Amino acid sequence: MFHRLRRLFDPYIALMLLVVVVAAILPARGHGAAIAGIAADGGIVFLFFLYGARLSPRAALGGLLQWKLHLCVLASTFILFPLLGKALDYLAPASLPPEMVTGLLFLCVLPSTVQSSIAFTSIARGNVPAAICAASASNMLGVFISPALAGWLLTTQGVDLSFGVFRDITLQLLVPFLAGQALRPWIGKWVETRKKLLGYADRGSILLIIYVAFSKGVVSDIWSRFALTDLLVLVALLSILLASVLIITGFAARRILRFSRQDEIVLQFCGSKKSLASGLPMASILFAGPQVGIIVLPLMLFHQLQLLVCATLARHYASRAQFEQAP
Repeated sequence: MFHRLRRLFDPYIALMLLVVVVAAILPARGHGAAIAGIAADGGIVFLFFLYGARLSPRAALGGLLQWKLHLCVLASTFILFPLLGKALDYLAPASLPPEMVTGLLFLCVLPSTVQSSIAFTSIARGNVPAAICAASASNMLGVFISPALAGWLLTTQGVDLSFGVFRDITLQLLVPFLAGQALRPWIGKWVETRKKLLGYADRGSILLIIYVAFSKGVVSDIWSRFALTDLLVLVALLSILLASVLIITGFAARRILRFSRQDEIVLQFCGSKKSLASGLPMASILFAGPQVGIIVLPLMLFHQLQLLVCATLARHYASRAQFEQAP
């Protein structure tokens, strides 16, 4: 179990931090910024094509017999999170940069993760087949739901999202995703057999997107607009958000819905995650200006926070199950 936990904390997290440091010291400028931007756009198309080719509609729909569990996961991801985000918006101090608040709300409309949700469910001895179905459905629907929710929620915050943004979302996210789904019968096995190599490629694309986003902020000197105290307030708000979701989903699963322990674990882990891999490409399209670096900061911090907290929670569930099974 501990070996599997350690695998979740791979060098990729350190690489993301390193890319931020490189962007701070050597940001992309001029022609270099234009070339990096084109490469990042190509990476976004590649990422969502791979998502479409990897996600099996059969896996996403195969657990319909447990429709109540899957609806609860979707409700947590796309209803509970946005409501809590709006509540935290009122709690956020007026001194907090508006880009951070925008990033917090954007985080709340994103789909769940696939890999870590399933991994934590497995470690906690939960219902893995249901986790696969729930996480896959969240990601597939998130390609459609998240941009629409972002358009509604952020427009109410005064963030101007033009029609061109949704055109770009369609061309760079939806079209590649649907193309991957359409070609899955022919390339699905090829993608599966080259999972490790393609994993390096899509992680490299994410790192490039991070570099471009943070470079824009450094070149525009947007980072000088917030202090260390703003970062601490943001971490506190993200901690409240994650704790609230875990408490609400745990209480609902046990006291209201009367789920089994295995299904409770699925709701806890699939319903509390937010996908960095989907969120960064969406953010780079929705927010094209130099503020994008600050806007994705809540998502990057939440990604680290959810790994740490959920690893501890998974270990607790596993220890509890082992104790109950002991003679």
